[in-house]
Parts: sequence; C-alpha cells; structure tokens
Amino acid sequence: MTRKELIEQIREKQSFLCVGLDTDLDKMPKGLKEIVKKEYEEEEMTFGMLFEFSTRIIDATAPYCVAYKPNLAFYEAYGIEGMAAFEGIIEYLQEN
Repeated sequence: MTRKELIEQIREKQSFLCVGLDTDLDKMPKGLKEIVKKEYEEEEMTFGMLFEFSTRIIDATAPYCVAYKPNLAFYEAYGIEGMAAFEGIIEYLQEN
C-alpha cells in the first residue's frame, strides 16, 4: 500500500485502525478447530487454523481497518506450515 492509498483509506473509512495479526494456536476459539477439521487434511491443520483465523479477522474488520500487520514471528514459530500460512494471508490481503 502506498502512502496515498493509505490516506485514501483513512478518509474513506474515517478510521486509523490497524489490526495486528498475532496468531497463537493456544488461544484459538475451540469451534474453529472443528471447522478446520472438515476442510483440511490432518497434516494441514496448523496451516488451516492460522489461515482461517487470520482471514476471518480480516473479513470481520475490513470495513473499519485501513491496514493489517501480520506478525511474522508468530507464523515462523509454526515452521513450514506457519510460513505457508503467512504467505497465504499476504496473498489474501492483496486480493481483498
């Protein structure tokens, strides 16, 4: 996002809200795990939990938020699946 685009978002949404995406599997809602189990293979559960939680936060806050800050360290802590989720979330943000 350029500076000009950020200023446009601030004016359009009348907000300065920036949402940090600091995902922690130990703090995920219990119901999310059941949803992810239905849509992802067992070996993709970490990716699914991180990706689904973050994208749902993004979708819920998009009308009010002008920027998102995924915290890389939280995703790195989950190894390859965490990094794949981080990459997927960045793509999701760019597309949406």
